[in-house]
Amino acid sequence: MKTNTPLCGPFISTRRPLSRRHFLRGSGIALGLPLLDAMMPGLGSAAAAGEAMQTKPRRMFAICNNLGLLERHYAPQGSGKDYVASEYLQLLQEHRSDFTVFMGVHHPGADGAHKSDQCFLTAAPHPGAGSFRNTISLDQAMAEKIGILTRFPSITLGVNTRETRSCSYTGNGVGIPPQERAADVFQQLFLQGTPAQIEAEVRKLDSGRSVLDAVAEQTKRFEAKGSRRDQERMDQYFTSVRTLEKQMQASKGWEYKPKPVVNAPVPIDPINPAQYMEKLNVLYRLAQLAFETDSTRAITLFLDSAGSPVLEVPGSTITESYHNLSHHGQEPDRMGQLKAIDVSHMKLLAKLYADFKAVREGEDTLLERTMLLYGSNFGNSNTHETTNLPIILAGGGFRHGQVIAFDRYRNIPLSNLFVSMLHRMGIEADKFGSSTGAMKGLEPT
Repeated sequence: MKTNTPLCGPFISTRRPLSRRHFLRGSGIALGLPLLDAMMPGLGSAAAAGEAMQTKPRRMFAICNNLGLLERHYAPQGSGKDYVASEYLQLLQEHRSDFTVFMGVHHPGADGAHKSDQCFLTAAPHPGAGSFRNTISLDQAMAEKIGILTRFPSITLGVNTRETRSCSYTGNGVGIPPQERAADVFQQLFLQGTPAQIEAEVRKLDSGRSVLDAVAEQTKRFEAKGSRRDQERMDQYFTSVRTLEKQMQASKGWEYKPKPVVNAPVPIDPINPAQYMEKLNVLYRLAQLAFETDSTRAITLFLDSAGSPVLEVPGSTITESYHNLSHHGQEPDRMGQLKAIDVSHMKLLAKLYADFKAVREGEDTLLERTMLLYGSNFGNSNTHETTNLPIILAGGGFRHGQVIAFDRYRNIPLSNLFVSMLHRMGIEADKFGSSTGAMKGLEPT
């Protein structure tokens, strides 16, 4: 592959829109482009406007934290648009009009304690049974219908996952192993060519160079012919790429660092306790870039908090593993430490919302085009309760800024929300899992 190979097709055409399948190419590099005005048909007629709207992809990013959140600090008071935000939700207050909180939802029959996390996106009942066989997950149901439209039908990510645990399952109920190393996914997204070319680009990244260096000349030619808004969009996108590269370098795991020789047994979980939140932040950024380049339209992220060690949280002293803290037994000190971790999660979630809102796609933001689902299989991890799940849905083109609350003692199926999400992706579905219909009270814009 030659360096600075021109794009396949015109940079800008007033007669034919630029395809989203074009790439900026360099030696070992294939950098996808974000959604630009040049990729849309002219909006001079209603028919053209309708065609342009169809070119705008809709997406889903589902995040499962399998230890949930402390309900006393998470649950809001009241319902509708006049609800009183809880301490945790106050951390998202800047984005109040961009998300909906669901109360009184669960997956019927999702027993099995920690095994219930397998059902977060499938709604399959009785995961604790010896004869249990999972069903297809929401992201894979989407990938089956629209996965052909992108380079990757779906992307499955994870943090501190044990074995092959994830929240993505095929149509046969087989778990899809998550990818934990952001560098590996980054390589899949942006590096291609011969093994030698890819290895050379990886070495450049390790030395602090950017993938953007390989396509610098094409970038100049492209920006010279693009509209002002396209130029601003490209600059914003390239800034995101460089930021992610720096974060990946700063948060490399211990496997990249020299190992000291000690006369001691190997610890059970030799993982940097600060790595959890740092890695989560990097994976959030990676998901954003995958969506910006339309590399995929369905991403899941499984936070295996039960498999995580003692974490370092700025401003707090954590003395026990995440899992142990979740079984706090109402002890004030343990609950205080767990709260500090939850607050860190909420702050990162607020940053995720802000980052997605900062990205423009035509007249919309990336958040308006993406459904961001955050939740857990546990309503109370201390007692392994799988009812009253903490569920927050942001973006995706819905009317938000509300709490949709159902009976605390007679929950409705969470998979009703999944039906609405499938509809929003343009996928016809009368039922998913244990659903009884679409989610009441959730309306598209």
